[in-house]
Parts: sequence; structure tokens; C-alpha cells
Amino acid sequence: MVFFNLWSVFQWYLRPFIKWFLRKTTRLCELQRICYGDKIGAQRSCNIEKSLMLSRTRDVQEVVAFLDAVVKERRFIPTLFSEILDPTVNIIIRVKKINKKLHDSFSPLFRQCLIQIWSYRQLVDEVEELRCTHFDSNDPIHEKKLLRLWGLLMPDRPLEARITKDWQDIGFQGDDPKTDFRGMGLLGLENLLYFATEYRQASNHVLSHSLHPKYGYTFAIVGINLTSMAYYLLKDGSAKTYMFNLKQHLPSINLFHKFYCYLFYEFDKMWIESKPENMMEFSIIFKKFENAVRTELADPASVFRINIEVDTI
Repeated sequence: MVFFNLWSVFQWYLRPFIKWFLRKTTRLCELQRICYGDKIGAQRSCNIEKSLMLSRTRDVQEVVAFLDAVVKERRFIPTLFSEILDPTVNIIIRVKKINKKLHDSFSPLFRQCLIQIWSYRQLVDEVEELRCTHFDSNDPIHEKKLLRLWGLLMPDRPLEARITKDWQDIGFQGDDPKTDFRGMGLLGLENLLYFATEYRQASNHVLSHSLHPKYGYTFAIVGINLTSMAYYLLKDGSAKTYMFNLKQHLPSINLFHKFYCYLFYEFDKMWIESKPENMMEFSIIFKKFENAVRTELADPASVFRINIEVDTI
């Protein structure tokens, strides 16, 4: 740890010299070198973000602060991108003394990185708001979503009462699911509902595994645990690999839900393949799964997709 801290301090003081040397030898600023040299997606956008965050130039710091303020106001949306980003990119070009005629490809490449970076930051705020919203059984919208979850997972079995042990059949702990949402708030319900709505075959497949007489587990509770995993992967930046490498999509709440669905489906596969003796092995298998996901996300080239394979066990 001491060595790491010393190396960080060393890098901090050495960084300006390295940048100056590379600017002189390549005739390109750091942002240009990243845009031209790094692979599109997570590698490029993450390095652009790091460069901007480490900048000691006042104008660059003000650009970052401005974009962060736009995110806090929830105004970083496609219809406002031109209004927000055109002056932002022009400031960077002026500060970095980039010749627009010689480097006409820089602006669109850099602009796309900014869109990914600050769309991700806005997503973090949106997810945090959902997590902090408590499930309220007196709110008809919350209740409607909960009952819809039951209807999607148990379409041939009407719920006989709102407070009932039947909820345990889809993996809640007690008679009233509201107590299980305390840790992740409304985010936990939204994730489960998205999985059941958008991936009907996969969610029913996973639910059938959770009801297995030998390898069964608590579907909803495991789902809420996976919400927690997805949330922390988003917060600490690990999920940028997933978000930034889906080039046709910007970071959004739907993309977060899809990430969650991927985690749920893949965890279920690992659980079944592990052939656990009982639920006491949950913590070990869950940690193994998280480590595997983090290892894959650490590779900036990783691309995550749900590959549905319905099997029998």
C-alpha cells in the first residue's frame, strides 16, 4: 500500500513532463493520442475520462464542472447534446491548440467519448434515486408493479391475497415482499420486473431452476442481491466496460436493467453448474460469481450478451 501511494505521488509529479515530451515528439496532445490510438469503446472513453479528470488546466476543469452540473440537472439528453457539447468541444480544441483543419476527425471522436462518459454519470444519479426510493405499499404505482411481477412469473395462478405466504414461491422471504426491498429500494423491484417483462423465456427458465427440489434457491432474494451487485459495479465504474462497448446504445436505465438481466441469467447458470448441497453455499458461489464478473469487466475489450440456452436439470 505504501509503495502504491508513493508510485501515485511520483506519477502525479512526473505526468506533466511525460505529456510535454509526448506532445513535442508526436505533435499531438494527450486527448488526440487517445482518440486516434485507443480502440473505440471502453478503452478510449475511460482513458479520455481519466485524462480530463487529471487535467490541471483551469479551462478543462471548468468544462468538467459544467458537464457535471448538467448531469445533476438531468439535462444531459440527446435533444440537448448540440447545445451542450458544441461549445464544450470548441473550448477543448482551443485550449489544446488543435488545428481543426488538420485534425477534422478529432471532434466527432472526442464528442462521442463525452457523450458516453456523462451519460454514464447521469445514469449513476438515476439509479441512485431509484435505490433511495423506498417501496411504499400505500403507493398504487408501487403496488401495481409488484402485482404485475407476480402475474408475469405465475400467469396461471392468481394471487389470492396481498399478504400471503404465496410470495415465497417466487423467492420472497415472508408474507409481504415490501420488507425485502429495504436494501435496494424500488430499484430491486424495477430490476426483477424488467427481467420478467423483457426476458420472459429466460426469467421463467431461471425461476424453474429456483424451484428445483435439490438445487433450488430464493428467486426474488437472489435477484435483489444481484441488484446490489449491479449497483456497486455501476457506482465504482466497473460497469463502464459493459456500457461503453455497446456502441449502438448510450448508458441508460434500460441498459442498466439489461446488465442486471445478464448477471441474473449467468449467476443461475453458475449456481446450477456448481450443484450446491444447500443454500448455505450461496455466499461462496455468489462471491465466486462476482469475482468472475469483475475479472471480465477488467478487460476493456469484453462484450456482454445474454445467450439464452434452455436446458433441463
